[in-house]
Amino acid sequence: MPQPLRTSQGWLCQKQGCLLRLESPDHARSGWGEAAALEGDTAALAAAIARCTPESGTTMPRAALEALLPKLPEVLAFAIGAALAELDGMIGPIWLPPPPAALLLPAGEEALGALERHLNAAGANEAAPLCCKWKVAASPDPLERQVLEQLLERLPADARLRLDANGGWSRATATAWAKRLAEEPRLEWLEQPLEPFDLEGHEALARLLPVALDESLQRRPELRQRWPGWQVRRPSQEGDPRPLLAALAGGAGVPVPPLVFSTAFETGIGQRWLGHLAALQARQGDAPAPGLAPGWLPGTGLGRRDPEEVWEAAAR
Repeated sequence: MPQPLRTSQGWLCQKQGCLLRLESPDHARSGWGEAAALEGDTAALAAAIARCTPESGTTMPRAALEALLPKLPEVLAFAIGAALAELDGMIGPIWLPPPPAALLLPAGEEALGALERHLNAAGANEAAPLCCKWKVAASPDPLERQVLEQLLERLPADARLRLDANGGWSRATATAWAKRLAEEPRLEWLEQPLEPFDLEGHEALARLLPVALDESLQRRPELRQRWPGWQVRRPSQEGDPRPLLAALAGGAGVPVPPLVFSTAFETGIGQRWLGHLAALQARQGDAPAPGLAPGWLPGTGLGRRDPEEVWEAAAR
């Protein structure tokens, strides 16, 4: 990553993952995927990859690979499903450009400077109302409360603000913030204010103001079908993307509850998918700005949209 990102869980300075290329039997077409694990056991991911890798000089039948997908880690199932979708022509060679993304502000007082720089650079050329996402629960609470007031003073009247605690608040702290912001018209939601398994606490907060779940959906996937509020969804963490692609591309729409797509800090291979899915969602109505983390993505060639260039950069 070009710069470290601080959250309530610490610093995110680097991450590991795997890139995947599948070829058609005649070697005329390629499909690309990425296993971009945010966290977890990389050894287990490597073992799962070994299960899908044919012995030297052999190929794995398509049916055998498809049968493996439900048994694999979700990040690897995404990589394989993405590659198969590209091989089958479900996606590409034309990839939709992503819609305007939320501005990811750094934690603490640095958020103020980042906002000022953005406002000065954008001027009157902002294509859409500004949406900011600020990482909270990473600095002392009294300091963050002061920064909040300064951010609210500087945000344009038509801007939107998301506060992402990454599960770092106690119930008491989250409730205090919720009471302060309950009548703030620019607040879009509190994102993952409490630890992932505190469903009761999140439900109580949701009675005061909008609450979006993120890490809770990763720890308890069944909540993707139950949580009625906003859901921050990371396609690269949720398995085979083909059903979601088909629903969006076919005009079926994204079912209730409402979703916002977000990055897991993928390379350009995963980012192509995220941007394309967010663009399909935006075509269907008033979709929220996706969380693409502009300015925080991999550099040195890994962020390119050409998969061949990403592949070569990863091999260096």
